[in-house]
Amino acid sequence: MADIRSNFLGIQSPNPFWLASAPPTDKEINVTRAFEAGWGGVVWKTLGEDPPVVNVNGPRYSTLMSQDRRVIGLNNIELITDRPLHTNLEEIKRVKRNWPDRAMIVSLMVPCEEQSWKNILPQVEDTGADGIELNFGCPHGMSERGMGAAVGQVPEYIQMVTAWCKHYSKLPVIVKLTPNITDVRHPARAAKAGGADAVSLINTINSIMGVDLDRMVMSPSTDGWGSHGGYCGPAVKPIALNMVAEIARDAQTAGLPISGIGGITTWRDAAEYIALGCGTVQVCTAAMVYGFKIVQDMCDGLSNFMDEHGYATLDDFKGQAVPTVKDWKNLNLNHIEKAVINQDACIQCGRCHVVCEDTSHQAITFTKEGGVRKFEINEAECVGCNLCVSICPVPECITMRALSPGEVDQRTGQPVPAEYANWTTHPNNPQQVSAAA
Repeated sequence: MADIRSNFLGIQSPNPFWLASAPPTDKEINVTRAFEAGWGGVVWKTLGEDPPVVNVNGPRYSTLMSQDRRVIGLNNIELITDRPLHTNLEEIKRVKRNWPDRAMIVSLMVPCEEQSWKNILPQVEDTGADGIELNFGCPHGMSERGMGAAVGQVPEYIQMVTAWCKHYSKLPVIVKLTPNITDVRHPARAAKAGGADAVSLINTINSIMGVDLDRMVMSPSTDGWGSHGGYCGPAVKPIALNMVAEIARDAQTAGLPISGIGGITTWRDAAEYIALGCGTVQVCTAAMVYGFKIVQDMCDGLSNFMDEHGYATLDDFKGQAVPTVKDWKNLNLNHIEKAVINQDACIQCGRCHVVCEDTSHQAITFTKEGGVRKFEINEAECVGCNLCVSICPVPECITMRALSPGEVDQRTGQPVPAEYANWTTHPNNPQQVSAAA
């Protein structure tokens, strides 16, 4: 049976599933329930200086629902812990003592002043925690206080604060990065330059969930007013995976340990993050929607996946997908694919035909004989865009077929070249370089 135990920065946990710093990790009772359910670790909800912050006493959350009422996105305007620092520290110490085999990471956010960090770090160390996570990503309610994303959007600040933490603490330092930035590689490089042991990403994305059109008020609202919040959940996963991959394949940050965050709901989501280089994954929205026991399905699913593919440990497939992520200019322009419809599996719904006719390349023909509808690929028009595959409601009904070298592409009338060629060598590129170069 696969071994899903995690060793991240020397921090041991029975599985790679950690609860992210959020409402589910704000109290001893919550964290204890999480560990009883099987979570491998937690990142305790962000601590700050006393006096504690003040949260609104009204709606803090709102959701984006799919048509079948599943939560695909969650927005929150909750701030860091609003409980006294000493209360949190006492509970952290007690939980770690009772659950020594679980990872205990403490999220921190204090003013961007050296003395503030110098004061809080030894207090956290005294709890027996395994590491700290620097919250440089909170996009709401903290930035105007010189914390959260206000730090995470300035690489110089990231490097400076990280260096302070490495100087004043012996604990592993994980830097949590904001997605509200143009290029995530710059803050990741700054974290590494400051001595960070790892990065975690992504934090939440700036968002407004909607507008109540009857009242003409943004939704949700408190006393008729609302504020932008942090967006998370399954809908942010593609954004998070891209940012994880950018750090994993960047020459300056390659090899920097990563804890992946963003829309992880199933074992498959977790496996994708690990395949792109993550050593652990952090979960919040899924726990808030389905409860703590969801981790049991995640662990079983990940273990079964690893058994089926012959992976004995997480390290056996960690980062394996990273080399497949390339800049567009390096994609093989001589590779050609065409769609194929499995007529035995087709339910004749016609969705592929409609979208191809209306929005793509008119490459799917429609005929009707004896009351039976039939849809077929016209290879003379098919550009292999994959749209039909993406919208077909029947799995594997439409697939893509790669043309073999020498096979004639009916769309161009030219045989498929055997050699690799990309945009850098293409004759249409005004900055074309020779293939030899």
